[in-house]
Amino acid sequence: MIKHKFLLELRNNQAISQAFVAKKIGVSRASYIEIEKGAKELTVSEAIKIAEIFNISLEELIAGKTFSDVKVTIDDKPEKKEKMEMRIDVPQKNLKKFKEVLLYILEKVGSKSNVGMTVLYKLLYFIDFDYYEKFEEQLVGATYIKNHFGPTPVEFKKIVELMESKGELETVKSKYFQHEQTKYLPHREANLSVLSAQEIKHIDEVLARLSDKNAKELSDHSHRDIPWIGTKDGEAISYEAVFYRTPETSVRVYDED
Repeated sequence: MIKHKFLLELRNNQAISQAFVAKKIGVSRASYIEIEKGAKELTVSEAIKIAEIFNISLEELIAGKTFSDVKVTIDDKPEKKEKMEMRIDVPQKNLKKFKEVLLYILEKVGSKSNVGMTVLYKLLYFIDFDYYEKFEEQLVGATYIKNHFGPTPVEFKKIVELMESKGELETVKSKYFQHEQTKYLPHREANLSVLSAQEIKHIDEVLARLSDKNAKELSDHSHRDIPWIGTKDGEAISYEAVFYRTPETSVRVYDED
């Protein structure tokens, strides 16, 4: 499941010894060497601890690559609204809107004990993809990569880092039952002027439907979604695939011809 060469790369980049990592995850150095060679698989708890050591998400560890090298820019210039004559396959990202949607989600449900980083990933995914299915236009239009635990928004980490540097939110470590959890505390209210009434209503509906589910339940739900099913591991999930959803995950009422 974990790419052993990626483990070696992470450790070498940070000049950390095998003995140090082994001690942190609670195994012998000999056992860890077997893990790095690919001769032994990590347990879920060991993988979570390793992700913490190298300050990456579990999704990144499983994908065998970090998403921190994704170039994210936020344009403060007013956007020009152009009428689109047809749907486009590659969504036009609105990174300013990403910030406000994230803050709005945190205001509404961020205090729930189950809402950590992984749950946020899935809520953002369903907010974006459900909106595209219903209205055939982008809400945030983030890029989501297919990972073992479900869709992962590529821009998330860079945007959070930017927001932290501006004092707009704070990352905190906590526990959800026996699992390590990353939560986010908003330091300002969302600017809802960048969202339409339709968009806010849609976000509220998704949160009402999904925000009480834990990370595993949301991951399982995303694994039944055609856009995720039809994408290869590590590749970007196409928005256009929402129009092939099954009734289990579809949110649009289609006219019968």
